[in-house]
Amino acid sequence: MIDIIIAEAVLGLHLVIITFNVAGLILIPVCAWLGWRIIRVAWLRLLHLATMGVVAGQALGGRARFLTVWQNGLAGGSQSAQPLIMHWVDGLIYWNLPMWAFAAMYSVVFLYVLALRVLVPFGRRRGGDG
Repeated sequence: MIDIIIAEAVLGLHLVIITFNVAGLILIPVCAWLGWRIIRVAWLRLLHLATMGVVAGQALGGRARFLTVWQNGLAGGSQSAQPLIMHWVDGLIYWNLPMWAFAAMYSVVFLYVLALRVLVPFGRRRGGDG
């Protein structure tokens, strides 16, 4: 029983990280266009770059993401023991695709994040508005 509770907590953490990563892909260029300085905070952008790098690196290495492995190990691979919300969320974030598809997808996304690092640099906006 405790393993299922911990598996749900890992799933929650996984959802937070996924939301952070996806939101960053959208918010970085939009907020830069709007001139919002919050998007240029170095530690936030480096955290986004690092989490995307870990995901892409694991996929390129042919490995499932460590949170996925951890959650599955805790849940014991049992689908019947999952609460409805956990089952629904699992279906949303775990796709039945070959590993090469994930490696390609995450590599492209990571290259996009690297491009954002160059196109939307940390610190003050270029142009000197302060």
